[in-house]
Amino acid sequence: MKKLQVKTNHVALVFNQGELQKVHSAGQYWLWGNKEVVEYNKAELFPMRRDMDALLKNEQLVEMLEIVDVMDNEVVLVYKNKIFHTAVAAGRYIYWKDNGIYSFERYQTTTLEVPVAIARNIRTKGNMLNFLRMYTVGANEKGLLFVDEQFQGVLNAGDYCYWKNEIKVQVLVVDVRQQTMDMNGQEILTKDKVQLRINFNIVYQVRDLLIAYVANKEVEKQMYNVVQLMLRQKVGRLSFDELMENKENVSQAILEDVQAELVALGIDLKACGIKDIILPGDIREIMNQVLIAEKKAQANMITRREETAATRSLLNTAKLMEENDMLMRLKEMEYMEKIADKVGEISLSGGGNVLKQLKEVFG
Repeated sequence: MKKLQVKTNHVALVFNQGELQKVHSAGQYWLWGNKEVVEYNKAELFPMRRDMDALLKNEQLVEMLEIVDVMDNEVVLVYKNKIFHTAVAAGRYIYWKDNGIYSFERYQTTTLEVPVAIARNIRTKGNMLNFLRMYTVGANEKGLLFVDEQFQGVLNAGDYCYWKNEIKVQVLVVDVRQQTMDMNGQEILTKDKVQLRINFNIVYQVRDLLIAYVANKEVEKQMYNVVQLMLRQKVGRLSFDELMENKENVSQAILEDVQAELVALGIDLKACGIKDIILPGDIREIMNQVLIAEKKAQANMITRREETAATRSLLNTAKLMEENDMLMRLKEMEYMEKIADKVGEISLSGGGNVLKQLKEVFG
């Protein structure tokens, strides 16, 4: 004989040679013979055993258990003390029920949308994402809903939740704001056989979601090809010099010529332009030489113009001095003053005209 003490909120199963004989709740008990005792905490999930079917034949034990059988295409939400605890898929789950800790909610997953009865704050808790598909459409976005490859509708900004089941769901999120696309490294041959690498930029906005993303596949790639072909066409008809002189006109012509084709794709082209024109090394060297020669020619022209102006000024001064003797004397005195600044000492003899002697000295 041995004494068995079952703690509060626990249950003891007494086995004799593998067969369940007694189920004891909290208290003291005396056991005769060589008995096996397994004690369980009622606050925890009842563990699945190989002999579970045999155990469930015991009516006393069955009365103490909550047996939750989850079928295919079902999910059961388990709440512990009225707080979400976990979600369980198809299978059998056994809980202790007489303590009132656990409660359950059963849902069918054969439909598409998740019922609003499942609160939004629960949908991302625990293992719920194993059963749900979550999508978010931003404030500046639109969503296109496809179910089993079929378009179903446009989704506005918000959160959307669908069951994970055999239904195929796809949500294509599209930014409906104005956007830019860079087309860098476009290698194009001009009419005079100069190979250029051009960086081009376009500014666009999706104007019709259904045309762009339902009636067309990979609309951005199609838009890229349309603009790229038109750029090659326009540049290929111009010589290098014509292109350099008319870059803005080329961009405007491209904008006008592709507008209608892009509208048919559901795209509104707002603006486009050539950002950079990159020359091959040899062409760039030649252009640098041309630029240097042009700058030298401009410098020589300016030098000649200044020399001509200086000569003309001297000629006018000479004519005035020839016609006015006083002006001639003033000019002489101006030069003597400049020369005297650089002379340390001057010696004069005799009582003659000092100005005349100074003139002879400096002359």
